[in-house]
Amino acid sequence: MLNAIKQEYWLLLAVLAALVALPMEHALLGHGQAIALAGAVALIAAIVCASLRVAHHAEQLAERVGDPYGTMILTLSAVLVEVVILAIMMSNQASPTLVRDTIYSAVMLDINGILGLAALMGGIKHGEQPYNDDSARSYSVMILTAMGISMVVPEFIPESDWKAYSMFTIGAMLVLYAVFLRMQVGPHSYFFSYSYPEKKHRGGEGHGTDESQVNVAWSIGVLVFGVIVIGMLAEVMSLALDVGLEGSGAPPVLTAIVVAGISAAPEILTALRAALANRMQSVVNIALGASLSTVILTVPVMEAMALYSGQPFQMAMTPVQTVMVFITLIVCAINLNDGETNAIEGMTHFVLFATFIMLAMLGL
Repeated sequence: MLNAIKQEYWLLLAVLAALVALPMEHALLGHGQAIALAGAVALIAAIVCASLRVAHHAEQLAERVGDPYGTMILTLSAVLVEVVILAIMMSNQASPTLVRDTIYSAVMLDINGILGLAALMGGIKHGEQPYNDDSARSYSVMILTAMGISMVVPEFIPESDWKAYSMFTIGAMLVLYAVFLRMQVGPHSYFFSYSYPEKKHRGGEGHGTDESQVNVAWSIGVLVFGVIVIGMLAEVMSLALDVGLEGSGAPPVLTAIVVAGISAAPEILTALRAALANRMQSVVNIALGASLSTVILTVPVMEAMALYSGQPFQMAMTPVQTVMVFITLIVCAINLNDGETNAIEGMTHFVLFATFIMLAMLGL
C-alpha cells in the first residue's frame, strides 16, 4: 500500500497545492492581478498533474477490460474532469458562452489537435497506419448530429422557447448516447476495434500490461479521489483566472481553451504513444470518442444546470465556429474513409488546429 501511495507523487503534489490554495484563496485574490494570474497558472499545472493520474488509472482499467470498453473508460474520465471544472466555473461566473466555447474548443483540440498530430507523427514513423474505418464513420456522423442539434439549431430557436428546446436537447443527447453505447459494447462492438496480426499473442492491441498487476479497486479509488481534488483546485483556479485576466484584453475563448486543454492533456499523451506504437485504432477511438463524449454528455449536464438556475447558456455557435466545425468534419470524413491514415492527412488536421488557435488569438 505504501509503495502504491508513493507512485502517486503527481496526485500528492496536486493535493498539496489544494491544501495550500484553499485557505489562501482570499490572499491570492487580494494581492493584485499579477499574483492572481501566477496563482492561476500554478493551479492549472496542479490540475493537469491530477488529471494525468486520473487518466493513468483510467488507462489501467481500460487495458484490463480491453476495447471498446477501454476507450470508453478513457474518454468518460476526461469528460468527467471537464464537466466538473465547467460546473464549478459556471457557478463562479455568469459567462453565457463558456460551455459553448469549451465544447467547440474540445472538438477542435481532439479532432484537429490530437488526431492531426498523432497521424502526422505516426505517419512519419510508420507510413500508412491501418484502423477500422467503421469506427470513424460512426463517430463522425454522431458528432455531426449531436453538434447540429445542440449547437447549430439553437440559433433559430426563439428565446421564449429555450426551456422547451433545452429539455428536448437533453432527451435527444441521452437517447443518442444510449443507442451509441449499445452499439459500442453490443452487436457492433467490432466497429471500434482492430486486430493487429503481429500483436495477437499479446492480447488484442497488445498494450503489454500484466492484468494481474492492475488493482481495480485501487485504480477506481484513486480515479474518484483525483476528480475530487481537481474540483477543489478548479474552485480557486477559476476565481484567480478571472481576476488575473480582468482587463488584460485576452481573447474571451482563452478560458474555454484552458478547460478543454486540461481535460485533453492525458488523452494527448495516450494518443501519441499509441500512434508511435502503430496503433492508430486507439488514436481514432480516443480523438473521435472524446469529441463525441464531450458533446453528447456535457450538453445535457450543462443544459440541466441552466434549467435549474433559470439562466440559459448561449449554445449556438458563432458563424466562424460553425464553419470551422463543418470544415473539420468534412475533412475528417474524407481522410478517414479508407481505413488508413498518413502524414499528409495528419498535416491537414493539424493546419486546421493552427487555424483554430489563430482565430482564437484574433478573438473570433
